[in-house]
Amino acid sequence: MDAQERGQERVRPRVVLGVSGGIAAYKACELLRRLTESGHDVRVVPTAASLHFIGEATWSALSGNPATTEVWESVHEVPHVRIGQAADLVVVAPATADLLAKAAHGLADDLLTNTLLTARCPVIFAPAMHTEMWENPATQENVATLRRRGAIVIEPAVGRLTGVDTGKGRFPDPVEIFDLCRHVLRRNGTAHGAAALPQDLAGRHVVVTAGGTREPLDPVRYLGNRSSGKQGYALARTAAARGARVTLVAGNTELPDPAGVDVLSIGTARQLREAVLKAARDADAVVMAAAVADFRPAVYTTGKIKKIDGAEPEPVTLVRNPDILAEISVERARPGQVVVGFAAETDDVLANGRAKLARKGCDLLVVNEVGEHKAFGSAENEAVILATDGTETPVPYGPKEALAETIWDLVALRLTGPAPESPV
Repeated sequence: MDAQERGQERVRPRVVLGVSGGIAAYKACELLRRLTESGHDVRVVPTAASLHFIGEATWSALSGNPATTEVWESVHEVPHVRIGQAADLVVVAPATADLLAKAAHGLADDLLTNTLLTARCPVIFAPAMHTEMWENPATQENVATLRRRGAIVIEPAVGRLTGVDTGKGRFPDPVEIFDLCRHVLRRNGTAHGAAALPQDLAGRHVVVTAGGTREPLDPVRYLGNRSSGKQGYALARTAAARGARVTLVAGNTELPDPAGVDVLSIGTARQLREAVLKAARDADAVVMAAAVADFRPAVYTTGKIKKIDGAEPEPVTLVRNPDILAEISVERARPGQVVVGFAAETDDVLANGRAKLARKGCDLLVVNEVGEHKAFGSAENEAVILATDGTETPVPYGPKEALAETIWDLVALRLTGPAPESPV
């Protein structure tokens, strides 16, 4: 190995992948593959129970490092101390109810729980269990304790569980967990030499809206828009990486649920309003990135509107939808709550944006130009963020994650007072 190769070896982020004893252990193989193939140095620390699902040989072969479960192996290396001390990130995937309980109470009866006690780096837990176990007050209390201490506990997905059961508790998408790990490492300054950034949203609850609403005209037709939801999802991912508890109110998108985020699916503007008002009750910040329909048909036709030969269709009368941004800006759910709006404009972009900021009463307004091949559906965006104090922050064309980071930078500067207690 020459000097250049040794230098590259030293900057490889060191990740500990803890695997506890749940059926979802096999899905952690995909997470491990993505971590190793993207240049991370991964040490797998499985629990004894997890080896009933995936054996040590598999973990060692996929990671290129030894995988051990006991503190009594290779004792001259003091693994129960050294593994956690050397890590840049610890991610436990899957995390069972038992593992969450041990971590919350500081128990250390195997190598993984010892590693968690000695780690001084960010820790991510990706729970996977049956719905009843996740919703049990004991588990929720343990999750709240871990989050209060700064750990990122990902909200489990909703879907098919073992057997015929379906509900919340499914292991999140490994691709989304990998993206979250990548964001956290970058925030912590360990992604190939990146500068360290603080977990400035740790302990905060933020609400993000994303996607477009659809206003039904009849059972098969609706009024909608071109929003893909990508900007809102980028906001949700980056907030989770900065330590926030994130509620994503998602309109009609085809995007996978971001890891670390509690997703509420809605269809119409009125459904979005109801979900936002409820979620914002204990939120430190609300970011309204969804493309909300300004109007809806005055009448919903219960049967499909038929085309009659030789006759023009009846005009569609529209009525206004509720102005959710103005409502939550005027009637803040809690003192110090920061509200961010979005303005998608096609002409006189900044002039219209400044007028909208004054009219809506939010703290920040993200103004961008939209149209064919602009913003909607793209992975990139550019915008100007207007503030009530008169400042304007331009964000050049680039990945939507970059715009999301700048928005959270400005939100974090405006947050005051203690974070609210996490609900149990």
